[in-house]
Amino acid sequence: MYGVHPPNNSGDSVGGSTATATPEVIRTYQIWKGSNIFILGGRFIFGPDIRSIFLSIFLIVAPVVAFCVFVARKLLDKFSHHLGVLIMVIAILFTIYVITLLLVTSARDPGIVPRNTHPPEPETIDQNIEAGSTQTPQLRLPRFKEVTVNGFTIKVKYCDTCMLYRPPRCSHCSICDNCVQRFDHHCPWVGQCIGLRNYRFFFMFVSSATLLCIYVFAFCWVYVIKIKNSEETSVWGALIKTPASIVLIIYTFICVWFVGGLTVFHLYLISTNQSTYENFRYRYDQTINPYNRGIIENFKDVFWRSIPPSKNDFRAVVVRESETIPRASGGGFVNSNVEKTPSDIEMGDRKGNGSGRADQYDQTSHGEGRSDLRGGHPRRSSWGRRSGNWDLSSDIASVASIIGDSNRIIGGSSGSFDGSRGGQLTGQSRQ
Repeated sequence: MYGVHPPNNSGDSVGGSTATATPEVIRTYQIWKGSNIFILGGRFIFGPDIRSIFLSIFLIVAPVVAFCVFVARKLLDKFSHHLGVLIMVIAILFTIYVITLLLVTSARDPGIVPRNTHPPEPETIDQNIEAGSTQTPQLRLPRFKEVTVNGFTIKVKYCDTCMLYRPPRCSHCSICDNCVQRFDHHCPWVGQCIGLRNYRFFFMFVSSATLLCIYVFAFCWVYVIKIKNSEETSVWGALIKTPASIVLIIYTFICVWFVGGLTVFHLYLISTNQSTYENFRYRYDQTINPYNRGIIENFKDVFWRSIPPSKNDFRAVVVRESETIPRASGGGFVNSNVEKTPSDIEMGDRKGNGSGRADQYDQTSHGEGRSDLRGGHPRRSSWGRRSGNWDLSSDIASVASIIGDSNRIIGGSSGSFDGSRGGQLTGQSRQ
């Protein structure tokens, strides 16, 4: 795609001398395995549906321009002490603020978890091989591993695409093709996933857009009333004299129901410390939410806590590697094709054995990773990103420290999270 060839470390004999090829150097964003779009040399990251941002900007700017031309301009002379000018200035500044929040939400890393270049070290051996068979034992990765958060057992799932165990509240977005921390949803209006690092700005964008709609709606009615009083006519007669106000009143009324409804819904989610993804899956209907710390603390988590830095350096200079194949161990390739379950992260009993109710809906859109085979070719590993096994233990500890219980993150009965091998392969492959 970028015309870059894998480095050639072998020497070529030219005229009796050996010439060693220099490895190709490239930036991380140029070989990113997700579906994201980067601009300005990887400084800004967008989702694959970036064009929807321009539609959103048009839906915000167009009515404000109509308001300034057909309504606010007519109010300049109807208010004393330059208050009419202030009405237009506020509308323009408020619009710039809303557009800025839209771009900040859409152009930043929402909390993408870097992919592993190789699967974690498997811990169990597949013994379902007939006696006398020439097949070698295959190592299997457990589909789930368990952690304890605030005394609750949480099952975190292995992602086949990113080749890692997802942190708590993390899910894989099938649109952006990334695992995102505290995944809320993928918003088509901003063209980006909403997660740990941009949820605050998303809520500010939605709530500010609601206030802008109310502002335009209110002053359109003010203009109608001014016409009614100056010409001593009815409200309908005044509306007929300003058709632009009629269109704006209807448009902003519909938009208030949409963005205003989103604002109220996310106020509820923030107050209960839920994500949209968790709420739609009825995750905490019959279980206690281990992340709920009370309304005040929940709002602090969103608006007053510092946003963690990105786990990805998209502008980092790396050496482009050739495609890798699944790592062989003990004569057999790693096999993570264990039985798939409909649950992404299951909630267990408090200090229990993790036997909580399974989720009611299949996670075909966001929860599951992509298939191991794409178009008949094996899935390729990540290039040029942090190699090795992702240290999930430290990330889970940081999540727990935020909710006040960092010292209680422990590995469950399924094994450790650092990808270390639980045991050595004891049998050799039969000839």
